[in-house]
Amino acid sequence: MLKKLLICSALLFGGLSLSNAQTATHTFALGDSTFMMDGKPMQIISGEMHYTRIPEDMWRERIRMAKAMGLNTIGMYVFWNAHEMVQGQYDFSGNKNIAAFAQVAKEEGMWVVMRPSPYACAEWEFGGYPWWLLKDKDLKVRSLDPKFMDAYRNYVLQLGKQLSPLLITHGGNIIMVQIENEYGSYSNDKQYLAQNEKIFREAGFDGVLFTCDGATQMPAGYLPGFLPAVNGEDNPKKVKELINKYHNGKGPYYIAEWYPGWFDSWGRAHSGTNADSDAKKLDEVLSAGISINLYMFHGGTTRDFMNGANMNRTEAYSPQTTSYDYDAPLNEAGEPTAKYYKFREVIARHLPPGETLPDVPGKKRMTFALEVIKFSGKSNLLSNLPVPVESEKPQSFEDIDQGYGFVLYRTTLKDAAKGLLKIKEMRDYATVYLNGKRISVLDRRLKQDSLELNSPEANAVLDILVENTGRINYGPFLTDNRQGITEKVTLNGQELLGWKMYRFPFSSLAGTKYTPIASADNLEQPALYRGTFSLRGLGDTYLDMHGFGKGFVFINGHNLGRYWNIGPQQTLYVPAVWLKKGVNEVVVFDQLKSGHTELSTLNHSVLGELVK
Repeated sequence: MLKKLLICSALLFGGLSLSNAQTATHTFALGDSTFMMDGKPMQIISGEMHYTRIPEDMWRERIRMAKAMGLNTIGMYVFWNAHEMVQGQYDFSGNKNIAAFAQVAKEEGMWVVMRPSPYACAEWEFGGYPWWLLKDKDLKVRSLDPKFMDAYRNYVLQLGKQLSPLLITHGGNIIMVQIENEYGSYSNDKQYLAQNEKIFREAGFDGVLFTCDGATQMPAGYLPGFLPAVNGEDNPKKVKELINKYHNGKGPYYIAEWYPGWFDSWGRAHSGTNADSDAKKLDEVLSAGISINLYMFHGGTTRDFMNGANMNRTEAYSPQTTSYDYDAPLNEAGEPTAKYYKFREVIARHLPPGETLPDVPGKKRMTFALEVIKFSGKSNLLSNLPVPVESEKPQSFEDIDQGYGFVLYRTTLKDAAKGLLKIKEMRDYATVYLNGKRISVLDRRLKQDSLELNSPEANAVLDILVENTGRINYGPFLTDNRQGITEKVTLNGQELLGWKMYRFPFSSLAGTKYTPIASADNLEQPALYRGTFSLRGLGDTYLDMHGFGKGFVFINGHNLGRYWNIGPQQTLYVPAVWLKKGVNEVVVFDQLKSGHTELSTLNHSVLGELVK
């Protein structure tokens, strides 16, 4: 007996040629125990991939690797802050072309489970919410706050224009859409969840909607009447019991996030799982007829300044690394691991009669180390200041209309000063200078917010360079996410006033002025180092960041993400598609170490080297 019947057109995975798959008509529905395609049981075997974490030129080959492992579906979050970086201005181009990603999946014979939420978590900055929501101190995300819901609705309506033509109900390959995301970990407002559903319907998402939550959070997070999927539970008996309990005694049974891997955080040991144990568990789940989404099948890389952070009432602030390798079956560079082949063997045993897996595609490019790259130019940050914003009290990033990157806060100490300098609610990482000389480093992870200051002379210049190292993406502090110096700076209890704030969003390095590197130049100040190198052939490579301190790297205009010498990540992945034959440019920003003259590369990643 079918719970819902949706007449739709889409490609059929397996059994049809690609040309026929794009024109065939099918039905998709929720059955009592399984998903139904054309009136027959369908087991979703899905793997999560995020379009923004993979260069668009590599989307197709990654999807083909998913199909060759035996997956029939791609699971994918959508990140609001990637598409509306400025309120009211929407960008669905290039690497943000979500519709193109889904279309490539369709062309490769794959279904899609779309998760626009719009809260995503996903170890992504602010869980996917755009930073500008925080400009209003009173606005509450993830609530029925009218100001939030208006912005949310406007975005989802734009998203609907991109994705509704690709729904299975309109001839596309998107078979299900998730509303909200693990909401039970945050609150239990069913009216808010119901409003989500109304907005999604208004935007044209007229197919199957579902929610997902951790096992213990399902009572708070599910929306009555819609399929409740479970995250993180892989005991088949418990999965069925949970979904039955919150879905009128019925299925289908869907694990929306199964974790054959985990993410990394700066300063913590590299994460990983056992391939043999994971393969055994996957076999148990598939044998029980349960549908599943591997989180992640392929993690990729969190570039730009888009990594998030975790924090709760018992654990300190903890930002995540640039690499989102996740110890996934397909590694950060898109190469199959031992886990990939073990999972492929398992899935092959569960294929419908008469179906076989396609061959695993051969490697398309080499991975190599380049010759040492020499730096030729340097740009000292403190010597190249933009026009400041001036205020009696220090302003947050949001107050001066900046989302990401760095802000330099400057004030002058009129009199000789000595004592405890305290920055209340500093977020997230600061290097402190007195008359251009670094005197301290403050790290929110370590709950550092103060230092002993000794300024024996009057009119000393105090500089505090503050970095947003990633807004919290999960947990109770999601709404408390403003960046920079968010309250005040005091010296011996007296508030310091008269501030200039210099914005360094580093969204682009265009216009940066460099001077030749002097061999004796070893001033401990934050700086950009520029070099060029020539290539006759292209391939993937890894920047070796040993010997550097903390910062980020641009190659040919692409922000590769952050590095930090504490580890565990010590390399930055450079995809071949962002290199070019002839002259290439690399720029490294380092706020901790100086005197750099060269940069080396490796033919492999270093993701598990923790430095205490």
